[in-house]
Amino acid sequence: MKNRIEEIRRMRGIRQEEFAKAMGVSRQTISSLETGRYNPSIFLAYKIARYFSMTIEEVFLFEESEDER
Repeated sequence: MKNRIEEIRRMRGIRQEEFAKAMGVSRQTISSLETGRYNPSIFLAYKIARYFSMTIEEVFLFEESEDER
């Protein structure tokens, strides 16, 4: 699953450390989310979207694979 977290965070001038604190996770977790090495729980995805005043679908981009169709 791809996401726009880094793009949105940078556009709004928010540092990883600041965002991590607001989300209640480590800066390493934010880094892993941004690079796609970690998929968040639905709760964290909702919290992230809400923080940005966006929907989950606006932040997280789900791409269906051939096997899932």
